[in-house]
Amino acid sequence: MTDKIWTLGLIGCGNMGGALVRGVIKSGLLSPERVRVTDVDAAKAKAFAEELGVMALGNNTDIATQSDVVIFAAKPQNMAELLGELASVTAQPLYISIAAGISLMWMESRLGADARVVRVMPNTPAMIGCGAAGAARGKNVSDADMALTLDIFCAVGDALEVPESKINAVTGLSGSGPAYVFRMIEVMAKAGEKVGLEPAAALKLTLRTVLGAARMAVETGVAPAELRRRVTSPKGTTEAGLKAMEDGGFEELMEQAVSAATVRSEELGKLFAGN
Repeated sequence: MTDKIWTLGLIGCGNMGGALVRGVIKSGLLSPERVRVTDVDAAKAKAFAEELGVMALGNNTDIATQSDVVIFAAKPQNMAELLGELASVTAQPLYISIAAGISLMWMESRLGADARVVRVMPNTPAMIGCGAAGAARGKNVSDADMALTLDIFCAVGDALEVPESKINAVTGLSGSGPAYVFRMIEVMAKAGEKVGLEPAAALKLTLRTVLGAARMAVETGVAPAELRRRVTSPKGTTEAGLKAMEDGGFEELMEQAVSAATVRSEELGKLFAGN
C-alpha cells in the first residue's frame, strides 16, 4: 500500500496515538491531508488536527469508512463499545490496535469474519522517535498489510513481527521495559550521591552513561556482552562493580521483573477476554 496513495485514521489522540501520527508525517510516510483523527474528547481531536494540519472527523464510523488504515489508540476498557460501533461498517480498512490485553480473536469476532486486524505492543519512547514495538497479524492480514504496519511503527523507532503468543512477552520486556531503565537511573544516581557526588551531578552523569551505552550497543552492532568485556579490565573498577551486581542477584531480579510483567499481561488479557 505504500506504493499508492492511502489514508490513515486515528481513533484516540492520546500520547501514543499522537506520537504515531507525528512520526508518520515527520518521516514523510504520509502527508497531513491524508490523516483523519477522532477522540472521545472532540475538542482534543480538533486541537490535535489544527496542530498537525490533519482532518478531525465527528465519529468513529467516519474514520473507518474514510481510511485505508485505522489505528485503535483507545483505552482497553472502551474497546467493546468502539468495536460495536464499527461492526456495521461495510468498508474493510486495515485495523491496527495498540490497546493492551485485547486479543486478535476478540477483535475479529466483533469486527466480522473478513476483518484485517494487527495487534501491536509499542512503548513510550515512541513519543521521542525511539520506540520498540512487536506486532502480531490476524488471520486475514496480508504480507503487504504487515509491511505497512511495520513501516508505521518504524516511523517512531523500530518494530518487528511476532506471533500473538509472544505479545505478552513483548509487553513484559519492551512494553514495561522503559520503567525498568528509569528505575535503574534513579538507583544509579542515588548510588552516586552516596559515594560523594552532588545530586545534580550524579543524575547528569547517570543519564549520559545510560544514553551513551545504549547508543553504543545500537550503533556499533557489537553484542552487549562483548562491549561489557571490552570495558572490564581484570581486577579493575568495573570488574569490582559488576561482581557486586551479580552477587546481589542482578540477573535474577531482571528475570523476575520481566516474568512478572509478562504474567500480569496474560492475566489482564484473560480479564478482557471475558467481557
